[in-house]
Amino acid sequence: MIEPWLAVLSGLFFSAGIYLLLAPHLLRALIGFALFGNAVNLLLFLSGRVTRDAPPIIGEAETALKAGAANPLPQALILTAIVISFSFFAFLLVLAWRAFRDLGAEEVDGLDRAEPRDRPAPPGGY
Repeated sequence: MIEPWLAVLSGLFFSAGIYLLLAPHLLRALIGFALFGNAVNLLLFLSGRVTRDAPPIIGEAETALKAGAANPLPQALILTAIVISFSFFAFLLVLAWRAFRDLGAEEVDGLDRAEPRDRPAPPGGY
């Protein structure tokens, strides 16, 4: 009976993550990215059913999981997604730190200082 509450929490994470991703500050956008990744992980976790009725183990005489067992595949996917999202977040954090240190910009609008003004624009069509 906890699944509806976790679905609401996942929705709150999605909405807060999207709101923060649209923020003009780099640090807020990074926090929004982390919240969005956690919302996706929680949604994957909910897709595998949250229950402790039966362990997800197939016995010797059985050919499939028991009816009340949770699916272990989404849990394995979540472990992989946590590692990937953490490493990607660390990479984005380093990029934001370099942008702040080298360009002095902590907002997205200030990142255009890295583009040279005298360079011609790329071709617009083919």
